[in-house]
Amino acid sequence: MKKIFVLMFGILSVVSCNEESKEATPEQKTEAQATKVEYFGEKISEEGAVPTDSLKAMMGTDTLLNCKLSGKIDAVCQKKGCWMELKNADGSTVRVTFKDYGFFMPKDASGRTAIVDGIAKVEVTSIGDLKEYAKDDGQSQADIDAIKEPLRELVFEAKGVIIK
Repeated sequence: MKKIFVLMFGILSVVSCNEESKEATPEQKTEAQATKVEYFGEKISEEGAVPTDSLKAMMGTDTLLNCKLSGKIDAVCQKKGCWMELKNADGSTVRVTFKDYGFFMPKDASGRTAIVDGIAKVEVTSIGDLKEYAKDDGQSQADIDAIKEPLRELVFEAKGVIIK
């Protein structure tokens, strides 16, 4: 009886070791990540989104504009995901915050494409806020201390975000 049990255990071990793994291959995982779409805040659509590069031209002399933008995520707040920056073709960025501090981005979203729907506006960012953003971004203390003036910039407040 003991020999039969040992023989059956051996056969089961060999069979189970030869079964193909049901886990996805690295290629399948990458493909799944490439097609992954996440929604944050209000549910929005991609329709009508324009590249972040066109924002300045769209704004003209206005200080406030409802619009939908699309761009590559350059940076995300590493504390909470409470802001992100979308990169323009010229290397500059557009800072995106989220309506009523109501939702946050994944901290590992850099490099992905985002569609944001909300309000673009010209704003003066205080020295304190600039230093806090630099700290959240992991910049050195020397870089943080070098911030001496407020910054007048184009910012975006998103009511909804799609990350692809």
